[in-house]
Amino acid sequence: MQLASDNRRPASFCKSFHGRMSSLTELHQHPRNTSDADMNRMKVIFALCDLDHDGYLSRDDLKVAMVMLFGYKPSKSEIDLLMGQEQLSQSPLGLSLDRFVSLMAGRLSEEDSYLKSRQIFNAFDTHCRGFLKLEDFRAAFNRVAPGLPERSAVEAFQHTDQDSDGHVSFKDFAAVLSFGRASRSST
Repeated sequence: MQLASDNRRPASFCKSFHGRMSSLTELHQHPRNTSDADMNRMKVIFALCDLDHDGYLSRDDLKVAMVMLFGYKPSKSEIDLLMGQEQLSQSPLGLSLDRFVSLMAGRLSEEDSYLKSRQIFNAFDTHCRGFLKLEDFRAAFNRVAPGLPERSAVEAFQHTDQDSDGHVSFKDFAAVLSFGRASRSST
């Protein structure tokens, strides 16, 4: 049996998730639209980081903006990718405000998707093991849809347990959720 010790959470954390879970499915029903607050935050960050006030962010300005927005320093390759995209769109000066907002809104959406997947996984993982077993799927399905046949939980578990080892990691769980999101958005 493989225990992911780095994924373990304190029992109090796990109990709070177990107690607060109301509906697993509602977390994924509303895709994120950039809120007015997010838009304003990005505009303020852009203005603070545009040190020469020319309406564009340089490479260094963009690094600082991403630290302020996401809390991490982007890698050189990430900056190259973002700046390379901008140079292809015929703006050698750097990132304009509109382009910055467009790129960062996409990143915020990706971040939200990860957090929602993590919340759902944690709601299933009531034993705080860092992985899921069939019993976790059965319990979660029973809490959300008590009338659903047990075979639904078994089939969902089997589909998610890619390597058939009886354990579902967060990575496998998130992959199935993101596949489901992609399928819904393409219809």
